[in-house]
Amino acid sequence: MAKQKTSFFCQECGVESPKWVGQCSSCKKWNTLVEEIVVKDKKNQNTWVESGDNRSNSKKLSEIQDENLARIPMPGKELNRVLGNGLVRGSVSLIAGEPGIGKSTLFLQVALRLQNTKVLYISGEESLEQIKLRAERIGSRNENLYLLAESDTQKIFNEIKKVKPELVIVDSVQTLNTPFVESAPGSVSQVRESAAEFIRFAKATQTPVFIIGHINKDGNIAGPKVLEHMVDTVLQFEGDRHYTYRILRAIKNRFGNASELGIYEMGETGLREIHNPSEILISQRDEVLSGTAIAATMEGARPLLIEVQALVTQAVYGTPQRTVTGFDMRRLQLLLAVLEKRGGFQLGVKDVFLNIAGGLKVEDPAIDLAVLSAILSSYEDMPVKTDYCFVGEVGLSGEIRAVNRIEQRIKEAEKLGFERIFISKYNKSAYLKADHIEIVQLGKVDELYNALF
Repeated sequence: MAKQKTSFFCQECGVESPKWVGQCSSCKKWNTLVEEIVVKDKKNQNTWVESGDNRSNSKKLSEIQDENLARIPMPGKELNRVLGNGLVRGSVSLIAGEPGIGKSTLFLQVALRLQNTKVLYISGEESLEQIKLRAERIGSRNENLYLLAESDTQKIFNEIKKVKPELVIVDSVQTLNTPFVESAPGSVSQVRESAAEFIRFAKATQTPVFIIGHINKDGNIAGPKVLEHMVDTVLQFEGDRHYTYRILRAIKNRFGNASELGIYEMGETGLREIHNPSEILISQRDEVLSGTAIAATMEGARPLLIEVQALVTQAVYGTPQRTVTGFDMRRLQLLLAVLEKRGGFQLGVKDVFLNIAGGLKVEDPAIDLAVLSAILSSYEDMPVKTDYCFVGEVGLSGEIRAVNRIEQRIKEAEKLGFERIFISKYNKSAYLKADHIEIVQLGKVDELYNALF
């Protein structure tokens, strides 16, 4: 008999406690501790590791061979960009998203298009027949793709020994169960231990692994928070199921930029890459309307032009409303205070609604100038010209501050046919390579109002 131990695990953060308590000592959530039986005898665990494995031996940096450092190119520029220009051998990537958003479709599509790579697709949620139906809908064939419908980790590793894949895709980590932990699949212990087994496998064999995960009702990755620390890359696949566009965003990446994103469009035959997202993020209108402005933002190393929409109306109730979609509410309050203090606009008695078109969530402070332009346009009920673009961060004293990578933002606006771009006068290098677009440099918020109206 294996020696057993009973412990209590928090279902939110994964912290272990020797006894049940009402409030978790780590995340401070109430009634989240669940009793689980953990088997401590693991002498037969990880039988897939080669007997000659010497990873525990130290080496000089100069002695490490660079034969496995080359990245594996993935099908499609969007996924390649998000991963950091290819997939690193031995890396473990966690992909999370809402149910029905397209996670399984995306990575089955990836597996089908890797024609010269032996891929093992493991599903604990669907049968082999269901996966084949989805593959036929996508319309691709791959003779090097192996499918396995299994959730027991030891049976999975026995199959991996036979197939010897070059890439493993697991869908999903919440369905896996390891015999070394006596708790239900999806529990904190099972998720943590199952993921740890795949991480040890990836590092020992230099085989990259994609792990698909679920999210909880708060929008966070389901399972213990330590899961995000264990893996090399965390990707968030987000979007509205009622719309066609999906965004693959890097939250953590040990081998590349952690702020990159890829944009896809969901269709009947799978996900299609959007190579020029600026065109879909800017709406095409028949007439010029007030309350809209175009901002040039950066997502990682990629410039994007997005549409900022604002609506300013007289407050019907005593307390004015502030409603924001895709932008930081506290940042909006700050900008409204700057307009009222430095510009003299009476916005304290107005309802203000702000929306970033296309379903994006933007944290770049360089769109402050576009937000102010959209608010002022709606406040005065005077439209901003559709060929104007805005880049600039606004400070508390009303000054327009310089932003980074201004040349790339100007090039993107110039490429899409904008005739005038408003930037900070402190961006001295903005004169470079701007032949077909007029650059207007501003120093204060009141200068913006005078330039627009």
